[in-house]
Amino acid sequence: MGVPVTRIRVLVVDDHRIFAESLAAALAAEPDVEVAAAGSGPAALRCLERAVAEGRGYDVLLVDAELGNLVPQARTGGVPVPVPVPRTGRTGPVDGISLVGAVRAARPSVRTVVLAERDDPARAARALQAGACGWVAKDSSLQRLLAVIRGVLRDETHLPAALLTGVLRELLADRKHRTESEKLVESLTPREREVLRCMVAGLGRKAVAERLFLSPHTVRTHMQNVLGKLDVHSTLAAVALARRAGVGPVDLDGPELPGDVVERGSQLA
Repeated sequence: MGVPVTRIRVLVVDDHRIFAESLAAALAAEPDVEVAAAGSGPAALRCLERAVAEGRGYDVLLVDAELGNLVPQARTGGVPVPVPVPRTGRTGPVDGISLVGAVRAARPSVRTVVLAERDDPARAARALQAGACGWVAKDSSLQRLLAVIRGVLRDETHLPAALLTGVLRELLADRKHRTESEKLVESLTPREREVLRCMVAGLGRKAVAERLFLSPHTVRTHMQNVLGKLDVHSTLAAVALARRAGVGPVDLDGPELPGDVVERGSQLA
């Protein structure tokens, strides 16, 4: 009897069906690779959960860098910001970088590799910060992709040589911006930080008031103070800065609050 082959379980996540199926078929031709495909972030997370429940978890996710690019991504000062969604409408990450972060948080043993149509140092840096182990061009050879898949399973990080300098520059610049953002957040009072965390979670003024047992007028004052101390002019810009500083949202796992709304960066009325 031959020695059993240890199979690598790969999940391709791409909303371009023809590409996903073609890549899956090419990988499946390898004797030590077992592969499946998912067409969205939520579908990928469901696949991961189902595989774990069956005792056959995935080893590597290949995630499209442009996944969900039909869904608008809010931006502030060149920094992408997740658009908050109401608790009742949450379906999971809609873009590739968010999916990388979600997988890192939920299944840290799974390695993720981002597949990109073009070199983009800024996005590659964000992917690495989110937990990706590699960034590979979509037009790379199958041999190159297989080498990356096997490499990340050895805890290697793979980047194209042409991207390395740009990615390092982005990471250094991000560290500088994060330090500056952290200093601004430190200027907030404890109550203002609570309000900021509610803003990060996407809660509107009425929902913040109910959560913190304050009047809407008081919350409005706190929000204005937050914007002033952070030196920004919109809720979305405040959320972007808070994210850079590592400020997370309030826990929304409790009972849903009436009046929760989504603020998409509009000026405070």
